[in-house]
Amino acid sequence: MKEKKPKKTNGNFPTNLYEALENRKQNANLRKLPSHFPKYDFSSNDYLGFAKAKNIAEKASEIVTDAQTNINSATSSRLIRGNYPLIEEAEQILATFYEAESALIFNSGYLANLGLLSCINTKNTLVFYDELAHASIRDGLQLSLGKAYKFKHNDVSDLAEKIQLQQKRNSEATIYIITEAIFSMDGDGPNLNKLLQLCKENNCYLIIDEAHSNPMYPLKNLLSEYNLNNVFARIVTFGKGFGVHGAAVLGSEQLKSYLVNFSRSFIYTTATSPHSIASILAAHQHFEEDKNQLSFLKENISQFRSVMHQLKLEKHFLESYTQIQSCLISGNDRVSKAAEFLQVKEFDVRAIKSPTVPEGKERLRFCIHSYNNPSEIEAVLKNLALYFSK
Repeated sequence: MKEKKPKKTNGNFPTNLYEALENRKQNANLRKLPSHFPKYDFSSNDYLGFAKAKNIAEKASEIVTDAQTNINSATSSRLIRGNYPLIEEAEQILATFYEAESALIFNSGYLANLGLLSCINTKNTLVFYDELAHASIRDGLQLSLGKAYKFKHNDVSDLAEKIQLQQKRNSEATIYIITEAIFSMDGDGPNLNKLLQLCKENNCYLIIDEAHSNPMYPLKNLLSEYNLNNVFARIVTFGKGFGVHGAAVLGSEQLKSYLVNFSRSFIYTTATSPHSIASILAAHQHFEEDKNQLSFLKENISQFRSVMHQLKLEKHFLESYTQIQSCLISGNDRVSKAAEFLQVKEFDVRAIKSPTVPEGKERLRFCIHSYNNPSEIEAVLKNLALYFSK
């Protein structure tokens, strides 16, 4: 009998975990926390520059003072002692702002998706999600008891076929369809009107993640024939376009009550702090009072695409008219070298590698902001063209 060789060990660190890290290194995909940030930001999700807006921070402090909420923490779950007047007032304001019946605040978009999807996808439920859906959507479904099926990206016909097939097998199942208003890696979005029509024809419930569209592309502007009440649930996050932190699930009062009773990521965590709630309110107020940054962002997106075409780079880019512009460079090693080339020149452009995106579709992800000036946009694309010419 052949003697088994003992596995290599690394001190008191488990062998399987050590091997997983080594595998990442070999595939040029080992993640590390950055310690240096190049000067010109083309990577953050601070699309409107609100994270740097001093008046939002000042207004948040005023809101906390006016509310006479002198605590640094909510101290517990909202179902124990973590509920307070300011958070309830914020939910009412958010519901009005987003034209929804109700809003329930979560500590992050990730926790909102986890909490929503893990508790609504029960035993007699079918969920269909876009194949490019965010990790938080997939993780929420993995924690659920129901069945989940992916459909081809933004392909309503493929989705319809899959729904019909599953309905033949289980005509009594509750069906949810999950998509994103703007996809975080491709910068595109679905035809929401067609999805709503499909939901109407098949008695399905539509859920839309608005993480990368909020507040630049309001959902009411992406729908033309149906009002927002036809959407079962919406997830809006505040850590991107609004430059603060937190998220909310929007929907009916019944949905809010259901989440308060069954959403584990809401029930079993300390509630959002008063200062974070004040920041959310201040950011929304700032957006309503000053739309200049939104105009600057749209002008910069236009300029980015114009220069891209001038330099004949469009063949490398996915089609997108949003603030997310992705340049495909297949292979983790190749895309990493391209990112390094730009970062050395002080352009903060990040490589998105597999398995975050499918193998062969690795990319440079350019995030456009309201504060990127025209010379920066022209320079980063000229340097990209220089890289391709090498």
